[in-house]
Amino acid sequence: MAIAHTENADRLFRAILTLRDIDECYALFEDLCTLKELGDLAARLEVALLLSQGLNYQQVGRRAGVSSATISRVKRCLDNGSGGYRAALERMKEAGHVY
Repeated sequence: MAIAHTENADRLFRAILTLRDIDECYALFEDLCTLKELGDLAARLEVALLLSQGLNYQQVGRRAGVSSATISRVKRCLDNGSGGYRAALERMKEAGHVY
């Protein structure tokens, strides 16, 4: 499920890595994404967090307000993906940003 490594994708990720704080992140993502897209991204990360905490599909669906298809996709990525969710969640935990 790897995305293509392109100059445009590299540029996007480098731009994200230059951001200094959460306000700059909000500013860039508000410009880049629709409110729905941003909400969908945030919901997927929430699903990954809840699944990593051991919640079942029904509990995750109730708490995150997402479909079982979304939960299944995130679960597949957690189990067999590139490790992005796990790396982000671990670093967020280390930084005290996982509640």
